[in-house]
Amino acid sequence: MAIRLSELPYGHDAAVNAVEDAAPADPIAVRLRDLGFVAGEHVRIVARGPIGADPLLIQIGFTRFALRRSEAARVLVEPLAT
Repeated sequence: MAIRLSELPYGHDAAVNAVEDAAPADPIAVRLRDLGFVAGEHVRIVARGPIGADPLLIQIGFTRFALRRSEAARVLVEPLAT
């Protein structure tokens, strides 16, 4: 069952299903795909910000990105069994 990356529990692994466009030619969604958020890539939330859990520190492969929750909500993931 796919969930949004912003809803993934801390420390759990997931695989990217897709990046949704919030609007036609959404520049944030395009940038996320350019950064490697593509189907099949494994992701994990490795840290959360102190206020409202924003931003999220996301690891994809060996690279880490800080994403706002609104940006992470564009990424649909499939949680992996641990």
